[in-house]
Amino acid sequence: MVQAIINISEDANMILNVIKAKYGLKDKSEAITTMAEEYKNKLLEPELKPEFIEKMTKIAKQKSIKVNNFAKRYGL
Repeated sequence: MVQAIINISEDANMILNVIKAKYGLKDKSEAITTMAEEYKNKLLEPELKPEFIEKMTKIAKQKSIKVNNFAKRYGL
C-alpha cells in the first residue's frame, strides 16, 4: 500500500466525507480508493457487454469482400 500526504480543497474534503458516509467507510483513504474505482469503471476501458461480443463474433464469421486497390480506385 502506498502512503501519501495530499492537499485537497474544502469541496474535495466535503465530497470525500459524503462518499465515506454513503458507503460506510472507516476513513478518507477508503473514500479515495472507492472514488478511484468508480472513476476507473466509468471512464477507463469498460468491459465489453456480452451482446456486443456476440454481434462482433457473428460479423467476424461473415464472408468478406476482397478489394484489390482501394486507394487507387477511389483516388486516395
